[in-house]
Amino acid sequence: MSAVRVLVVDDSALMRRHLVQLLENEKGLEVQSARNGEEALTLIEQFDPHVVTLDVNMPQMDGITCLARIMVGSPRPVIMVSSITESGAEATLQALSLGALDYVQKPGGTISLSLEQVADELIRKIRMAVKSGRRTARGALSSARPLAASRPTAAAASDVPTRLPRPIARAAPEDPPGLVLIGVSTGGPLSLEQILPALPAQLPWPVIVAQHMPRSFTGVFARRLDKLCPLRVSEVATQTDMLPGNIYIARGDSDVLVVRRAGRLFLTAVPASETHAWHPSVTRMVESAAEHVPAERLLCVQLTGMGDDGAEAMATLKRQGARTIAQDEDSCAVFGMPHELIRRGGATAVLPTHAIAGQIARWLNTASLRRAG
Repeated sequence: MSAVRVLVVDDSALMRRHLVQLLENEKGLEVQSARNGEEALTLIEQFDPHVVTLDVNMPQMDGITCLARIMVGSPRPVIMVSSITESGAEATLQALSLGALDYVQKPGGTISLSLEQVADELIRKIRMAVKSGRRTARGALSSARPLAASRPTAAAASDVPTRLPRPIARAAPEDPPGLVLIGVSTGGPLSLEQILPALPAQLPWPVIVAQHMPRSFTGVFARRLDKLCPLRVSEVATQTDMLPGNIYIARGDSDVLVVRRAGRLFLTAVPASETHAWHPSVTRMVESAAEHVPAERLLCVQLTGMGDDGAEAMATLKRQGARTIAQDEDSCAVFGMPHELIRRGGATAVLPTHAIAGQIARWLNTASLRRAG
């Protein structure tokens, strides 16, 4: 198999050298580097990299401008390399909305030691980017299938894990009429920025989102979404009421749970579970909701991302009466999480990004909001 070509773009000579050395030590990678966005655009024509790692802050042409030019002229997977500051988070989220596939944070401290901390993550994301290269964010926007063409695919019975049945959840009169639960990872910011602003302001159920993202990003992301959405968007950092007309973003590097205290339901942020691989954990969010809310009053949405976080929990709820949506392959940056839900027979509907908000609104307008006795 031919080598994977990677272009490293960073204005720091020291950072470029360490990144190039780190990647050249990895078998099967061919690496070149550029000092700024203008050099990067020239090298993209000459070197034709499979993947670009792109610094945010650079002279002459910054990373955001360069990314926009890449996505228009020669779209390919781009991984942003950004600082952990609030301004770095804001710029990275802007990059993700423009079509960057993913990002890696620059830790503080000595460059060589810092890069060792993120080496495995960067290499893993480069490998993932190569596999998903044909579905750049630009392509995802333009290749969504018509609504009628998407249908759930049933999994073979032998593929569906079995679990002991859970006790049936009961609702209290003070509970919200239902909950919308959204799980998402790689490629999520772009998908969420298309779906959440399209939800109606009068949505009768609260929306809870577990987006795999570090703590330094989720507060910035919630504020960004709040400016875009007719619904109010906030980060869950402490015990929080769940109100209709609100979207709740799980705090990064922790997990969000639905809990009942003094007879009422709340959301709360808890330390990340060591037994779960991804955080905020979609599985823990969904399973905690299932403990307190009847399945028919839960609507689960599994969006783009690597792995299977939340797939089995959502599939279990679907078998108990919940409605579920899996994002379709063509509109995903990475089809892993939705594919795992579909494979388990857990998708009521498989839809492109642009059709998901409308389906949620239609189901909630027609769903029975009866209180469970």
